Amino acid sequence: MELKFVLQMVSFLNYSLRFRNRFLKLLSPVLYDLPAPVNLTIFWNFGSLLGVCLVVQIVTGLLMAVHYTPEVGQAFDSVVHIMRDVNGGWFLRSLHANGASFFFGCIYLHIGRGIFYHSFFMVHTWMVGCTLLIVLMAIAFTGYVLPWGQMSFWGATVITNLFSAIPYIGSSLVEWLWGGFCVGDATLKRFFVFHFLAPFILLVLVGVHIVFLHDTGSGNPLGIDSDAEAVPFHSYYILKDLVGIVIMVGILFLVVFCEPDFFSDPTNYMPADPMKTPLHIQPEWYFLFAYTILRSIPNKLGGVLALAGSVAILYLLPFYPKSLWRGSQYNPLAQFVFWVFIGNFIVLTFIGMCPVESPFDLIGMFTSVLYFLFYIVYPFTWFLWEYFVFDENIF
Repeated sequence: MELKFVLQMVSFLNYSLRFRNRFLKLLSPVLYDLPAPVNLTIFWNFGSLLGVCLVVQIVTGLLMAVHYTPEVGQAFDSVVHIMRDVNGGWFLRSLHANGASFFFGCIYLHIGRGIFYHSFFMVHTWMVGCTLLIVLMAIAFTGYVLPWGQMSFWGATVITNLFSAIPYIGSSLVEWLWGGFCVGDATLKRFFVFHFLAPFILLVLVGVHIVFLHDTGSGNPLGIDSDAEAVPFHSYYILKDLVGIVIMVGILFLVVFCEPDFFSDPTNYMPADPMKTPLHIQPEWYFLFAYTILRSIPNKLGGVLALAGSVAILYLLPFYPKSLWRGSQYNPLAQFVFWVFIGNFIVLTFIGMCPVESPFDLIGMFTSVLYFLFYIVYPFTWFLWEYFVFDENIF
């Protein structure tokens, strides 16, 4: 009887505190009592993993910012100072640099899951998510420039020069971005300010993304309404997310401690030299698919439009006609097209690391066409499969 009484008191205090405390009362519907589908798989873990990546990047970035000097004569040396002289600086810098790769790996898997299970029909959530991706890309690009190594300088020069392809205002826009007539001190300072402030804008967008997600409810692998069988987020999915977080952080630490330069370009360990152009200029691996599309089109304006379209095309997915089945899990034809797209994405990433010569240039053109072709063919596979299933004359 005493044990039962103690358990009842603990339960009463637990629930009463959650509803009496203002702060806990706000968090309870989000992290504790949120109704979630009972059959979510590991592919729904990437949302929480992205939250962890964002927190890691903000914390490590803030700690490094107090030692970084955004000036062309001192930026490279200040990064070396962080690595060699600051207590734990090598760990912070390696965690921040490799954490960016894990961030993009998780967000690409998150988007891939959304495309496979047709999560883009949750219009507001998807639109905010696409905006998150674009802001994250801008943050990552400006962050890559800050070490002021060879690849940082020339990468900034090449990418910012793309804005000159915009008719009438292109040249003026590039000069405004540079703060002069070439990439220099003003450019570095502007990129640093943006890279420092934009993650907090990203944090606000994440909050809006979560609000819209909780307003509509999460999808599930079956693609059907499962509200009647929903379970509370705690403790089912908090524990499941914690397992995924421990695994991802463990792999991240393994990279940081054993292969800290695994995702880095060796050229960027040389100070920026405007008089010496690297033989092969390339961005980080998470931009290589778009970089391949850019350089596969001979026309500069066409390449810039294709580059922007490779990301902006995600905004069009919510306007596709809806099929009877939500998701591709029961559609072999759609699954085939989807996995071809994933393989093509990997090939695009590989080709971006290769020089612009035969046969890589031809493969880049072919895979670039396949990339955009997917968004045209994919919705047709839904209705072809429905026609195959419901046409009585076939059987």
